[in-house]
Amino acid sequence: MLLLSGLAGRPGARAQTPALDPNVPNQPALATPPLPPVVAPATAAATRRALAHPRVLLLDAEAADRPLLRRYKVRATVPDSLAALREVRDLVLGLQADAYLTASADTMRWSRDTVRVGLYVGQPFRWAYLRNGNLGDGLLTRAGYREKFFQHSAFLPADWARLQERILIEAENQGFPFATVGLDSIQLNDHDIAGRVVLKRGRVVLFDSLQIVGNTKTKKRFLTKYLQIFPNQPFSQQRVAAAAQLLRQLPYVRLRAEPEVRFARGKARVYLLLDDRPSNQFDAIVGILPNSDQAKTGVQFTGDVTINLRNLKGGGKQIGLQWRKTDALSQLLDVQYVHPNFFGTPLEVAGTFNLYKQTDAFLTLRPRVQVSYPTARAGRVSFFFEQRSSFLLYDSLTYVSLGQLPENIDSQFNSYGLNYTWNSLDDLFFPHRGYLLSGQGAVGTKTITRNPSIREEFYNGLGLRSTQYSFGLRAERYFPVKRAGVLLLRLRGEGVLNPRLFTNDLARLGGLNSLRGFNENQFYTSSYGLATAEFRQFIGADSYAFVFIDQAYTRHDVVHDRYTDQPTGVGAGLSFRTAAGLFQFVYSLGRSRDQAFELRTSKIHFGLTSRF
Repeated sequence: MLLLSGLAGRPGARAQTPALDPNVPNQPALATPPLPPVVAPATAAATRRALAHPRVLLLDAEAADRPLLRRYKVRATVPDSLAALREVRDLVLGLQADAYLTASADTMRWSRDTVRVGLYVGQPFRWAYLRNGNLGDGLLTRAGYREKFFQHSAFLPADWARLQERILIEAENQGFPFATVGLDSIQLNDHDIAGRVVLKRGRVVLFDSLQIVGNTKTKKRFLTKYLQIFPNQPFSQQRVAAAAQLLRQLPYVRLRAEPEVRFARGKARVYLLLDDRPSNQFDAIVGILPNSDQAKTGVQFTGDVTINLRNLKGGGKQIGLQWRKTDALSQLLDVQYVHPNFFGTPLEVAGTFNLYKQTDAFLTLRPRVQVSYPTARAGRVSFFFEQRSSFLLYDSLTYVSLGQLPENIDSQFNSYGLNYTWNSLDDLFFPHRGYLLSGQGAVGTKTITRNPSIREEFYNGLGLRSTQYSFGLRAERYFPVKRAGVLLLRLRGEGVLNPRLFTNDLARLGGLNSLRGFNENQFYTSSYGLATAEFRQFIGADSYAFVFIDQAYTRHDVVHDRYTDQPTGVGAGLSFRTAAGLFQFVYSLGRSRDQAFELRTSKIHFGLTSRF
């Protein structure tokens, strides 16, 4: 029973291993440690006191085995009889896991304050060899088999169980979900074990079709391509397991339960339990800020309008538009289109356009084309091409009196980049646990264009063409706290690297979506790091109160204007569901090198998000 258990791996594993010869000398069976002697106590209370009495644990073993036993750090004193049994059991199982397959506790003698254990250790077993039986070399290699690992090495049951499991996983992903694996032609020479690994594949199984159960308009054709589960393709357990994670990345469906598979006549039909969830979005947020013009009193209003239409006609397509008025003279526009399963492939193609107008100083345009490959196990990998063009808006009279190049300049940056995203959140809109990791890097050529309104000699000695790098990072972790609390820890960073940077080349930071407590896009930075800690107390499925702190480190590396800053934002807010949508209110205070914690500089944001 001992050796068979060691070869078969974990309980319930789909492995078949013949038993070894039970008549081999010096191979005692595993003896279950005897229970403490039964003594008729006067009362039940006396019984409990006797069993709970602390005891000294003494191990009787051969002198040659005692150095080995010291490695297992067995407690010399245990609080009660049950703890003694557990300690002995763990020791025996530890020895068996380390190739001492015949280890056993043969006797246990109990006294009032001592337990004396007669322990048999035996000799370690090892592999003489393990050869390929009927498995293809490719399958065995992918399962992690290397001949040197199973030749003249210790026979560790855990290693053999892991090899079995990996072989079965490879078989499951090649259309054989009912395969079994085991040892054949077993030979036992003293303590050397030799054999062949044999796979019984069983009947080949093919995918039949997807069946969608639930109230959703998402088309089966789209989900078939998105999940890569096609009819008459070999069954793959890996694709079925990945389907749940891929579906959780779609904001417009709710997965009610894990996908189910039903087998019949060599076919596997996959059932998806899905419901639609409100995902089309219309946001309108109004911000009230102190007037940035010190010569004027009162407040100024900012705005943010977002329209996002997802899963158009049930095919997963998406159109988005966002317009933001960050102050009286500045505006921002974002437009996006996403087309999944491009020409029937798992690739997702997206096009975005960004426009940013900073007062009357400059206008920046950023069109971008991106191709993404979403996976469940490896995350989402994207390649993109982006063109960033910036133009000065002041009239020619503005630059007549300048004695050097202005802080903004006409330029164009064409870049190619790579983006990677990993998402394990339990919910895209209101996560309670999980990770979100995203990183991006790009490299390209920056070209400075001569402006006819600026004196020609200012460009002398300035490299009009240079290599520029950009990078970005975002990491989030959500921790559930007790019953309805969630702790969010977030780290964000971004940077631009170039020998000569101008203000309109820099990244922008500040506002409700980044560093709260400050005006929108208040900070122009060549690089920054932003850490956020936020606690949310949920009072409903999609309603919560929260407090937060944002701490940033920023660098401003522009010629003749270099400095660093460490702005801090703190505040609290409330987000709750109403009949008209999700209402959010945020109050925040900020401190930086140019701003102190004062009530007159506080920021109030409130808005309504409607999903339909």
